[in-house]
Amino acid sequence: MTALLQGRELGRVFRERGTRLFERAKLTTALDDADVDVHEGTAVGIIGESGSGKSTLVRILLGLDAPTSGTVTFDGRAVDARASARSLHWLRRETGIVFQDPYASLDPRMSVGRIVAEPLWALGLDGDRRARVREVLEDVGLEPGMANRYPHEFSGGQRQRIALARALVHRPRLLVGDEPLSALDVTVRAQILELLRELRAAQNLTLVMVSHDIGIVQNLCDEVIVMKDGRIVEEGPTEKVLLAPQVAYTRRLLASIPVIDPTRG
Repeated sequence: MTALLQGRELGRVFRERGTRLFERAKLTTALDDADVDVHEGTAVGIIGESGSGKSTLVRILLGLDAPTSGTVTFDGRAVDARASARSLHWLRRETGIVFQDPYASLDPRMSVGRIVAEPLWALGLDGDRRARVREVLEDVGLEPGMANRYPHEFSGGQRQRIALARALVHRPRLLVGDEPLSALDVTVRAQILELLRELRAAQNLTLVMVSHDIGIVQNLCDEVIVMKDGRIVEEGPTEKVLLAPQVAYTRRLLASIPVIDPTRG
């Protein structure tokens, strides 16, 4: 079965200029020969230590950064991150992303309604934008009247719901979360996790979740990718990888991370 999102032989090398005259540039390999398949309707978790390449991989898969080597396709169509922003509108239409810090990702000068509607304007999507904003706010468990308020008036969990509404307002097929629950307390984390499960089922969403929290991956994801030093060292069904890891690094990683059950407050 062809993957909805596919990466082949992905590599990313960063060049850092030397600080002294005639000093050679330093090359840092952030991603090395990574192959990724994300099938439609599935949820894939990406885990690894800080600096393991998780965010670099996600940025390349979303066309936000260009790989040094390798290719990315979405639904069989090539993703060229070097292309103009306008030529990648089709990919932005198909994808949404939620970041770690819900407050930092929301413009405090804009009302919630404007924040959530922003992708509709950016992508040039017609229709009743106000009605769509009200609809998606209800989808994430917020009152439509909250559209007139501002981010500082909400709790952390509510702000993450706002960020989620913005990521879903244009009805993407793929939702990517880059540590979307790590800034929330355990009770709120459980609520957002349950919301993600409900939205996935109701909208047939495909999910890619970067997380340090093994409990979240275990509760939400069908498959897991384990990364170390820019390489994928293990991958497979979540239950198999987390309960019976085959690679020593995966065993050390799982032993070093406290497992929080996000379904328990």
